[in-house]
Amino acid sequence: MSHGAYAADVSCRTAECHSRVGGTENFHEPVKDGDCQACHKQTNPAHPLKEGKSFVLTAKDEALCYQCHDRFGKKKVMHPPVKDGECAYCHKPHGGAKRFLLGVGSNQSELCFGCHESAAFTQKYQHGPVAVGTCTKCHAPHEANRKGLLNGPVWETCLKCHVDFVKPLKEAAFIHSPVKNGPCTACHNPHSSPNAKLLYKKSPDLCLGCHKTMEKKLKAKLVHKPLTQEGGCTSCHSVHFSKKAKLLSSDGVGLCLGCHGRDNLGKPPLKNIKKELAGKKYLHGPIAKGQCQACHDPHGNDRFRLLRGNYPSDLYTPYTENTYELCLSCHEKNMLRFKETTLYTKFRNGKRNLHYVHVVSEKGRTCRICHEPHASNGEKLINVNGYKFGDWDIPLNLKFTSTGGSCAPGCHRPFSYDREKPEVYGNGITGSE
Repeated sequence: MSHGAYAADVSCRTAECHSRVGGTENFHEPVKDGDCQACHKQTNPAHPLKEGKSFVLTAKDEALCYQCHDRFGKKKVMHPPVKDGECAYCHKPHGGAKRFLLGVGSNQSELCFGCHESAAFTQKYQHGPVAVGTCTKCHAPHEANRKGLLNGPVWETCLKCHVDFVKPLKEAAFIHSPVKNGPCTACHNPHSSPNAKLLYKKSPDLCLGCHKTMEKKLKAKLVHKPLTQEGGCTSCHSVHFSKKAKLLSSDGVGLCLGCHGRDNLGKPPLKNIKKELAGKKYLHGPIAKGQCQACHDPHGNDRFRLLRGNYPSDLYTPYTENTYELCLSCHEKNMLRFKETTLYTKFRNGKRNLHYVHVVSEKGRTCRICHEPHASNGEKLINVNGYKFGDWDIPLNLKFTSTGGSCAPGCHRPFSYDREKPEVYGNGITGSE
């Protein structure tokens, strides 16, 4: 055995010489095997020297490592230390306290923060792997075919952990476009964020990045309260996928009643619509179809009660063009235009249009005085309990016949009406007048 071989195999790791090479849990294989000359070549037999070096590396930079390890550079993206041949920046050449000759264990934060600014990874809300420093759960440490050294496509990388998404995602009838067509990182910061759920911005600000038309609604006089509260858009919409159209988290009426089914909603409190609907025989058409949004804008606008069309907020408002736009967008649009008609309403005495009589006057009565807007036990959604007039519920006492009917409300004396045989009143008024 040569002197050099003896030095490499026996005397390098001694208390008097290279003691620091020892004392680790995980040795580099050449060190473990005592094969120091695999990496070091003796150039001066008079070793050790008081000055200068008597050993040099058998190769320079990464070429030294590639004598044993497979060469990197076959993939599109290389980690800068790997590209620059700085293997020893992350790996200890002789031995490390942990796996892979690293100076750190499963928490790789200290190592990675040697290059990467820690501020981007240490905000209030942290992604699980980031919080425990398992950077290589998502990123390849040496090279990859994807930007950011990701181990796989963003979507697949996320679903490897978020397995609870897989089944419902396959079963969902509607999938949010960023989920279906883009990476999860379109909305979520993969490392850390000042916002819950790792969102780049709070809702609704985040949503407005794509849903531009909503910005105008959020500047309206009336904005639906859930949008201004914590949760924002997610109060009503599922952000990833849903079995319901518009990504609603449940069916239309049920979703609305989640809030509008309480006695203490708002100041002063709004009506408890759940109670209004309970047990009623007749439902307004949109309600029956589960479409509250047919009449109400679920986001915001400048109208009373977020209604989609014009409708008076005051109890008494005479008809003018577009005043009752909301109701007449579904109901006969000519109902209130003609004093006499045989076509546009069945509520008439002969030809006399009784809708016109009630609404087109100086003290025009709004629809809701006689009709419930949501549900009623009365046919035609007639308010059977009477409309609230201060401390008094004004009774209607409306009764229908096959050709007309009669009413004896608290507004005026009893009257009857008939479309075919008009009633003639004491003052000579008939259906033709």
